[in-house]
Amino acid sequence: MTTNIQTYQDIRKKLLAGQEIALIDVREEDPFAQGHPLFAVNISLSKLEVEILNRVPRLNTDIVLYDNGEGLAERAYQQLQTLGYQQVSLLDDGLQGWKDAGGEIFIDVNSASKAFGEFVEHHKGTPSLSAQEVKQLIDDQANIIILDARRFDEYQTMSIPNGISVPGAELALRAKNIVKDENTKIIVNCAGRTRSLIGTQSLINAKIGHEVYALRNGTIGWTLAQQQLALGQQQQYTNFPEKNEVGQVLKNAKELAERSGVKTIGSEQLQQLQQQDDRTTYIFDVRSEQEYIRAHLPDSRWIGGGQLVQETDHYASVRSARVVLVDDQLVRAYMTASWLAQMNWDVSVLDADFQTIFTQQGGWKPVVPLLHIKHRITPEQLQTWLDAREKVTILDFTSSANYQKGHIPTAQWLLKADIERLFNEKKIPTDHKIVVTCGTSLLAQYAVSAIQTKTSENVYVLEGGNQAWVKTFVLEADKHVYLSSRTDRYKRPYEGTDNSVQAMQDYLDWEYGLVAQLNTDGTHGFFVV
Repeated sequence: MTTNIQTYQDIRKKLLAGQEIALIDVREEDPFAQGHPLFAVNISLSKLEVEILNRVPRLNTDIVLYDNGEGLAERAYQQLQTLGYQQVSLLDDGLQGWKDAGGEIFIDVNSASKAFGEFVEHHKGTPSLSAQEVKQLIDDQANIIILDARRFDEYQTMSIPNGISVPGAELALRAKNIVKDENTKIIVNCAGRTRSLIGTQSLINAKIGHEVYALRNGTIGWTLAQQQLALGQQQQYTNFPEKNEVGQVLKNAKELAERSGVKTIGSEQLQQLQQQDDRTTYIFDVRSEQEYIRAHLPDSRWIGGGQLVQETDHYASVRSARVVLVDDQLVRAYMTASWLAQMNWDVSVLDADFQTIFTQQGGWKPVVPLLHIKHRITPEQLQTWLDAREKVTILDFTSSANYQKGHIPTAQWLLKADIERLFNEKKIPTDHKIVVTCGTSLLAQYAVSAIQTKTSENVYVLEGGNQAWVKTFVLEADKHVYLSSRTDRYKRPYEGTDNSVQAMQDYLDWEYGLVAQLNTDGTHGFFVV
């Protein structure tokens, strides 16, 4: 088989020229986080079928795959060709080839977005207060509010005492509802630095009319200062009545976006963009998920605007693609768009008769390849087999973290990419009926064909997956069996409450060095207004 190859220089030229390209690392997230190019995106071979059509929707996209010598990229190359992708290449000599050619290597995840946050602070001088200074303001009962710019679930896990959950894109729209009076100081925090800095600068850029500060180093800084975090807080922006007209905020947000190069388009223009097959157009709804579920534009994907800026690579995985943002109040779209434009994306905001075009309801559903499943089994049937002690092996393809929290009794965890190796090593019996599952069985169903080549026994998909199981039966919280190494997720040093002091400090030191790394890499195209 002839394989197309692209070199570091080929890719660098395309990045600098603003040509569309998807540079995909097909390893699991943990090895990806140990080192990758700035604009590489992580779509592991194990999850390829459920992610690729959503993250790289155009079949004639210029795609470059790589690994670090594990042989995963070659397998992904064949899969993408089977799915109909027409311009697939391998990176010459993989990650090592990138390094050998002088390419800069970035660690962690969402590195481009985090580097951009540091770039913004460096060039705008975003004001911040230390953990000790904020603690003193709290103790003095000063006229302040603390707004947590992360997702609500992150805020609930641990947050600054008295903090209020206001995910990033909501800040400019909601802050004036929460302040006590015109003299209230606003402090914005996240777990580390990026969302604190972007959130703070968002309020400043939107001319909110209050003193605004980032909590320096977020909850990490708070912890390193040996101060207590609050657990399970419930305060959200939705608890505060809307008391301010959004007219001036909208005017400021739109002017800011226009200065950043953002375009405003209508429904007809959007349809024209969608019909062009030589460019990728992402449509993101940046409102709250509840608003999206109530009614949204067909073909749009929900992602809160703050998270889109934080995790741009995960959603817009084709660099230099077009991005269209949707928000019936417009403020969140314009604020998010202003940042994406400064990150060198081609961004438009949709302004239309939203009541007419929001014709779909329900949560976002990923586009996945069509698949015919021959054998399915209900949770009740599976329980009958377990009770009868039949020879059945249950393979769970959910995340290793979810598996650890609880799994179907006797279920074993593995990565889909490891199926062939595990059978070859006789870690999975070939004389058992096999049942595959995951959260909903969406991913698990794509493991069936690989398993079926290794056994003459039937392979069954659990209908509704683990989510269906728990409606009737209990999960087992112990007796974990890991057939694969738990490399599917990188443990972030800023999430959870069990991180070592050294890991948190190392993370901050890395973030401080990102601006210098951007200068060395030279492909970012970032700017500030």
